[in-house]
Amino acid sequence: MDPTIRPLTPARWPDLEALFGKQGACAGCWCMYWRQSKAEQSRRRGEGNRRAFRRLVRAARRPPGLLAYRDDEPAGWIAVEPKSAYPALLRSRRIAQVDAQPCWAVTCLYVGRRHRGQGVARALVRAAVAFAERHGAHLLEAYPLETEGRVAAPEAWTGLVSLFDRAGFEEAARGKGRFVVMRRTL
Repeated sequence: MDPTIRPLTPARWPDLEALFGKQGACAGCWCMYWRQSKAEQSRRRGEGNRRAFRRLVRAARRPPGLLAYRDDEPAGWIAVEPKSAYPALLRSRRIAQVDAQPCWAVTCLYVGRRHRGQGVARALVRAAVAFAERHGAHLLEAYPLETEGRVAAPEAWTGLVSLFDRAGFEEAARGKGRFVVMRRTL
């Protein structure tokens, strides 16, 4: 059974906190990695990032991503917004910039430990595609990792190539390291 997917609104903030836990999912990032400089990321890690992301969610005109629920329990998260919302992504040396076409971006994917391997990530990617399309996007980018074999969950914070490949994304470019730029026309 597919999880229920809902946009992250201020009213659902406690659900994100429950999902991410006290540490904030990936080492205190709180989904702020691509939104700020490396210096800001280091300075704010943990509680500072939590507060910054909460302010962003409260002020947002449109939800910055989607939450997945299983039996009313938060099970997963995906960040999806216009690429322009992620200034560090736009100047990244690790992520290849394909062209200047306006597009949306999937920058973070997190599934709670108890819910991994149950199709939550797949459902979140499908929902992100539909969400971006409903909000007028014509192109959606993702930055998954190219892997051989298993990868530790904290390393897969942008998702895996195989997941996006199955969701209809195609490779558009390769960056430095294991990041692959994948795109889907909507």
